Amino acid sequence: MSGSGARPPFPEIEPYASGLLDVGEGDRVYWETSGNPDGRPVLVVHGGPGGGGRRGARKTFDPTVFRIVMFDQRGCGESLPHASDPGVDLAHNTTEHLLADMERLREHLGIERWVLYGGSWGCTLILAYAQRHPDRVIGIVLVGVFMTRPQEIDWLYHGLRLLLPIEWERFRSGAPAEYRDGNLVEGYRQLMEQPDPAVREQAAHDWCTWEDAAIAHETLGAPGQYSAKPDAALLAFVRICTHYFAHGAWLEDDQLLREAHRLAGIPGVLIHGRLDLSAPSLTAWELARAWPDAELKIIEDSGHTGSPAMVGAIYDAVARFAG
Repeated sequence: MSGSGARPPFPEIEPYASGLLDVGEGDRVYWETSGNPDGRPVLVVHGGPGGGGRRGARKTFDPTVFRIVMFDQRGCGESLPHASDPGVDLAHNTTEHLLADMERLREHLGIERWVLYGGSWGCTLILAYAQRHPDRVIGIVLVGVFMTRPQEIDWLYHGLRLLLPIEWERFRSGAPAEYRDGNLVEGYRQLMEQPDPAVREQAAHDWCTWEDAAIAHETLGAPGQYSAKPDAALLAFVRICTHYFAHGAWLEDDQLLREAHRLAGIPGVLIHGRLDLSAPSLTAWELARAWPDAELKIIEDSGHTGSPAMVGAIYDAVARFAG
């Protein structure tokens, strides 16, 4: 099933409130609210992990209807300290910490229940949060469904070589020699912890070049977006990505599918591109099958980074939760 055609985004708006929330362990999480202070609360959960700092999602929501809450996950965007600094310890940057941060932010803002919206890694975090706190969730919109399972990580950084052998060989050659025939993600994680800035910068560049190869065919979306990040954002993104993926996001295999019954009664829309190489649609289908209250929309002309038809489907899905 494909989405409707794209429509203009809502107007560019600025936040009416923002701050740095002290979440402990020396971390302060940036948050902002925009739109209608008395509107329906919606939390925007960014991808990555470590992909904070982007504010374009504000234009997805009618600012007269929604109270739009955005935040940068630990170590990225405007949150402090920033993971681009190799001296910043990531020991307190885990999925469990991020879930606690989301709940602390809800309490800080005095929100009883909210809609959850996000894509890619954001889907993983949203599902984990909603399964932990189902009574706090009005509804869910997931785009580019990704549950960070071992098989999904393995596909993206190993299995996809079947379709992109030349690009993957370049990616493989950037890993330490002892990891080239093994766990490339762990190899890159170790490179991102090296004291030599040139080593970290090269590893981050090589990682993002591979990520861009996986979306290079997505001419209706945003090919090349990973390497286009500013230097500090790129370093933080790769360091946090490798940290999370090397640890399987601290989730048990298939945990989010097994616990999908906890989403019973929460309406959801799963929007996924048929042409998504980095996150094949099997994951979205499996989740839809385990979560009867969710509707799956497959967008025929879209990959991971979207298309006009996907944008239309997102607007349609968000409008369902306008209240």
